[in-house]
Formats: sequence, C-alpha cells, structure tokens
Amino acid sequence: MDLSKIKMVVTDMDGTLLNSNHQVSDQFFDIFKNLKSQGITFVAASGRQYNSIIDKLQSIKDDIIVIAENGGFAMKQNNELLVTPLSQHHVQDILNTLSKIPNIHPVLCGKHEAYLTGKSKEFVSKLAEYYTEFKIIDDLSAFNSEVIKIAIYHFESSEKHIYPYVKHFEGDLKVKVSGENWLDISNINAHKGYALTKVMESYNLKSDEVMVFGDYNNDLEMLALSDFGFAMENAHPNVKEVAKYSTLSNDENGVEHVLKMLVK
Repeated sequence: MDLSKIKMVVTDMDGTLLNSNHQVSDQFFDIFKNLKSQGITFVAASGRQYNSIIDKLQSIKDDIIVIAENGGFAMKQNNELLVTPLSQHHVQDILNTLSKIPNIHPVLCGKHEAYLTGKSKEFVSKLAEYYTEFKIIDDLSAFNSEVIKIAIYHFESSEKHIYPYVKHFEGDLKVKVSGENWLDISNINAHKGYALTKVMESYNLKSDEVMVFGDYNNDLEMLALSDFGFAMENAHPNVKEVAKYSTLSNDENGVEHVLKMLVK
C-alpha cells in the first residue's frame, strides 16, 4: 500500500474518529501535527452539526475543513464552501409523513442551529451530544427558515422503525440511515460524497491522493471516491463492502493506526 501521494485525510466522526464515549483521542491531535507539517489537509465529515464538530476539534478548528450535516454544509475557518438546503415544500412533505410515525424525534437542522419540539426530555438530553446549538419550538411545520437536513431519532433502531416509512422519498431526496438510532433526509445532492467531490475539485485532487475513513451508510459515497477508503472494524456491512481497506475499531484507535503509517 503506497501512501506517498496522499494529500488529504477525510474522516467521519461518530463510530470512526470518536470512541464510544464520543471523544477524540490525544493520540490523534499529536498525529495531526505531523499531518499539518507534511502539508496533508484534514477534513472532518459528519452527520453532526457544524458547531458540534468544531466543539470536538476546537484546538485545530482553524486548520481543517468541516463537512457537516452529512454534506449539506461545509466550512473552512469562516468561509462557507457549500450549502445545499431542502426546499420548503420538501420540508413540509417530510414533516407530514413523520407525523404518522410513532415514537420518533425529528430535528430541523440549520447551518448553525437545530430546532425540535422538546416533547421528550430524554431525547433533548440525547440530542445535546450531537447538537451543541439548538432551540425548542412549538411547531416544526411552522418553521420557515432554511433547513439543511431533517434528522430523525428512534431510541431502538432507525433502520427498523423509521426507514420503511420514508424510503419512498428516495430518488427525489437523499435518505440515509446514518447510525443505529439516526436517519437523515436531505437534498439529493446533500451527502458527504457530493461535498467531498467539490472539496477535491477545489484542491485539484485525484482518488489516489485522498484517504477516507467511515463506519456507516452515510459514508458510502465518500468512501467510493478514494483509492484508500478504510472501513472501521465496527462498520456496517455495507461500508465494509464498499471500502477497499479496513482498520481497527473506533475504540481501538483505528483511524490513528492507519495515520501513523501515513505520517511515517
């Protein structure tokens, strides 16, 4: 495996760079110094809110690119690189469908803030891990500002209890089971692969110059863009099928394991 051409490293956050306690290891920040000194650009690509990603990577935030909301929004420092919102009529169609699904918790995701009803205190507590900036509102259907993504949470399984009800949106919209409990619906072009394609084009990078790490279905498109796509040991079977390589689990510092080889 010849890693000598790599100029960019792209990694998902939850289940990939973050351990099961949602923490970034000190080891990663040490390795990042070597990446930076070797001129390798780092990209954090997550379903998380922009502010939540920055919160996890605060010490290096001025030196990285952030792809947030599953590719619906991308920033470098204070420069907006990409925004791909949902249309208002799609937002209303989705909310109408969601109103018929029991035991779910929808969230409207803006560029810098999320919106939810707050009917479940347990869910509000859970949301705080992924969305550092959010507001409680009375009625989601009355919200009329820009929506990048609608995220839906189920405490047991998003694939089992949400996806069957919303899969009919596929084709017109991007429907992604993005974690065991989360499902995201966004603009058809709002996915990590589309956002990474735009970033790669702006840096004039080819597939053999980019390394990508992921663990869930929302990482599939960006993994397919790289000759050096790595599935985490804890990854969804679909990810292991698409990624060309594999590494250790997120709790075993699988990303760092590969990056050590890269910086050598």
